[in-house]
Amino acid sequence: MSNDFSVHVEHVTRVEGHGNIILDVKNGKIEKLQWSVVEAPRFFEAMLRGQHYNELRPITSRICGICSIGHSLASLKATEDALGVKITSQTATLRRLAIHAENMQSHILHIGYLVAPDLFGAGSVFSMLGKHTDAVLKIVKLHRLANEMSDLICGRTIHPIRLVVGGFSLQPTEKQLIQLKKRLLEAQELTNELAPIILSVADNLPSFTRETEYIGLTSDEEYSLYDGDIASTDTGKHPSYRDYKEIMQEYIVPHSTAKYAKHARDSYMVGALARFNMNSCQLHPVAQDIASLFKLKAINYNPFMNTIAQLVEFSHSIQDSIYLIDTLVDQGIKQEKPVKPMKKAGRGVGIVEVPRGILVHDYTLNSQGYCTKANCIIPTNQNHANIQKDMEKLVPEIINRPEKEIELTLEMLVRAYDPCISCSTHYLDVSFK
Repeated sequence: MSNDFSVHVEHVTRVEGHGNIILDVKNGKIEKLQWSVVEAPRFFEAMLRGQHYNELRPITSRICGICSIGHSLASLKATEDALGVKITSQTATLRRLAIHAENMQSHILHIGYLVAPDLFGAGSVFSMLGKHTDAVLKIVKLHRLANEMSDLICGRTIHPIRLVVGGFSLQPTEKQLIQLKKRLLEAQELTNELAPIILSVADNLPSFTRETEYIGLTSDEEYSLYDGDIASTDTGKHPSYRDYKEIMQEYIVPHSTAKYAKHARDSYMVGALARFNMNSCQLHPVAQDIASLFKLKAINYNPFMNTIAQLVEFSHSIQDSIYLIDTLVDQGIKQEKPVKPMKKAGRGVGIVEVPRGILVHDYTLNSQGYCTKANCIIPTNQNHANIQKDMEKLVPEIINRPEKEIELTLEMLVRAYDPCISCSTHYLDVSFK
């Protein structure tokens, strides 16, 4: 290979949004290496100012077409925290079902449609159909189930309509939940069949490690997705969720329309691998079996294994959903009315785990119940700095390989994070002269 070469990938494919990879090498030395986010800013926090509290959830669900349930739940938790709303145990259980539906929906989409083509040496999922039809059909069936589970719990697949302040506008029936449980049991069988297929090509995931910090929710009671304490693998549990900015220290870089973040180190990672590294002991035994199949143990420092952690979480979400359905059926599902607010003014913070990592919504409401201030911290903008640092360690290790191989490996690295780039772009530096 020549000592002088460039790898410029404009708009990495099979990710959500637009991000570029820039690598310039001269005389065998790296002159420029950059993960550049080029999406137009969207100003979604500004859109919330002046809106009544009942409008915050519908607006923020539109931040993302993949994590719309997660944004809705973070928004509701923040609104209810500000208004002094204490939801019922049934609502909390149904919301956990909703977040599992989204986790499953997003994870299988990423594993099957976005990463699998790299592992199978295909250009896209469509070109996998000829040689790997069985794998594609299993992926499609699992994705369909997750979509329909979202429909049942939330009213539709994306941008949910049943999630409201204080509860649900409509709850599923016992008959519907029992039918969903049956399909989830079938889905676990499919997942058990899919896992060895993925394992057969898992050697195509690059063998790469870089020690970093992992941040997410953690709990002694459950594998944290809906509730928990903010924690770091470097510094442990944080005492107050309201002081999240002490952990998620956002900053601006000149080449990105999305903010970056750091905490104890120059960067940290959020998402499925971060959750696995912090909470693997809380996984359902069936999910732990899948982790063992891939020899995935905490703490794992290979970002490419985030995809395998997603497969593990997919199985856990199936099993925990079955448990939650059994709980609802045993207790008797009720058509509850949403809990009414105790007050109209205050500040509230809502934090959940969405497929790509820990998500924060922070609202201040006035005495009329209108939003005067909002802040949202998106998982992908917390990962941007870590992607950059991974590239800086990875490129010297592969710099002598063919240019196309370097390009593919860097694209695979970005895809491993399952970035939702559009969601993360909400910054614009304007200079008036």
